[in-house]
This record gives sequence, structure tokens and C-alpha cells, in this order.
Amino acid sequence: MRYMPKRSSKRPRDLNSLAASIVDDATDEAPEPEPVAPEKDPAAVALGRRGGLKGGKARAESMTAEQRQEAARRAARARWGEGRPKNS
Repeated sequence: MRYMPKRSSKRPRDLNSLAASIVDDATDEAPEPEPVAPEKDPAAVALGRRGGLKGGKARAESMTAEQRQEAARRAARARWGEGRPKNS
């Protein structure tokens, strides 16, 4: 017994992927499984984390007080959406 496919399944937006999806559905072929991402190199992960932890602090130390204030103002504007209409 065949069941109707779920309506909530998303179709690909790319025309070629959509065509392949339609052919797979019509011929009852299961799609190939997604390739598994290779494991990350622990040494590279450690280096990236070390750089990420010191990045903001090192940047702040190299800036003048005026530059830090301007960066804080830009961050606050981006965070609080100054100049954009409010949702009310």
C-alpha cells in the first residue's frame, strides 16, 4: 500500500535539484545519504580557539579611548536598532 507524501516536505528551490527530486519521487528511488563531514583536526581547533579568546581583548588594547567609544556606539545602535521602526 502506498501512502501520500507529507505536504509539509520542502521542495528545493534550485531548478536542477527540484527536477532531480521529482524524478526520485516518481521512480521511488531513495536519495543518496549526505556525505559525512570529516573529523576536525584537534590542533587546528585549539589554535582557532586560542586566537578567538584573545581577539577582542587585543583589539580593545590597540584602540584609543575615542575609537573604543565609537565602536561601542555602533554596537549599541546595531543592538537596539536606532533608526529602525519599532514593532508595536
